[in-house]
Amino acid sequence: MKISPFVMALLYLGMGAGFTYIASQAVEETIWNATTLILAMVATVNIAVSIRLFNLHVRIRNSQK
Repeated sequence: MKISPFVMALLYLGMGAGFTYIASQAVEETIWNATTLILAMVATVNIAVSIRLFNLHVRIRNSQK
């Protein structure tokens, strides 16, 4: 079964939001600890992939018209 880019974009966006939430909960005294920075980087990558997949979905939809 083929999964559409739109569904994958939603999954990556959800994971990015989840990692952002976990990173905000991992803050102790300061934001500059390793756990928070790693979680924030993973969230950034997930959100960037989500944006690229949304763009791919739009381009596919426009090319089918």
